[in-house]
Amino acid sequence: MSFVGAELQGPILRLTLDNPPANALSLAVMETLLAALDKARDDKAVRVIVIAAAGKLFSAGHDLKEMTSHRADADRGKGYFEQLFATCSRLAQSIVNNPKPVIAQVDGIATAAGCQLVATCDLAVASERSTFGVNGIDVGLFCSTPGVALTRTVSRKHAMEMLLTGEMIDAATALEFGLVNRVVPDEALTDTVNELANAVASKSPTALKLGKAAVYRQAGMELADAYQDASRVMVENMLAADAEEGFSAFFEKRHPIWRAD
Repeated sequence: MSFVGAELQGPILRLTLDNPPANALSLAVMETLLAALDKARDDKAVRVIVIAAAGKLFSAGHDLKEMTSHRADADRGKGYFEQLFATCSRLAQSIVNNPKPVIAQVDGIATAAGCQLVATCDLAVASERSTFGVNGIDVGLFCSTPGVALTRTVSRKHAMEMLLTGEMIDAATALEFGLVNRVVPDEALTDTVNELANAVASKSPTALKLGKAAVYRQAGMELADAYQDASRVMVENMLAADAEEGFSAFFEKRHPIWRAD
């Protein structure tokens, strides 16, 4: 079983979690998704990546049965747990570091590592029936790794309330918190994501690559360093062929023809 479907629709690569019934992020699922993302980063045909899910929910997080089974290991699961969470961390970083924008298409429940996946993506669109939570605390496990993505996406107070209580929030609250960009009727989800993905894909690949990296990099800098780095990126971007083409197209009142660097 592949666990993750991959379909290229024009410039949009759609990766679909397919690990029924809960789309749990088992070690195998995360490794498969990680491989697909790594492959896409160097594929010039891919402009935008969408992560969606088959079935009635997005992802219930890590596979608790798989995790529990490793308590019978000689080391009580320590080696497996280290591998699991290291892989989860690599997956999150691969999304942030991927030069292609990544959009989460959320329909249904997204909890724990599933919620982490949503928070990590550059953009997220959810159906009205979707719910979100980081509820490891309910089984005695604080969602520390999901907390990394969550505290970088929503305010610390909102993140801490979710992490400390384990309570689920609905799609409207997720939008209010800034966890998702848009909430749409269930039946309009795929069309909305496709429209958003194609709007992003129509932009300069060079500008998207430089800009995405700059946004995440400057977030960890002091103000002066952030502006210095952003200014350097602006100069690099201005000297790129796509910026020259974009300016020419603007003045000539035509659509630009981007280079897929």
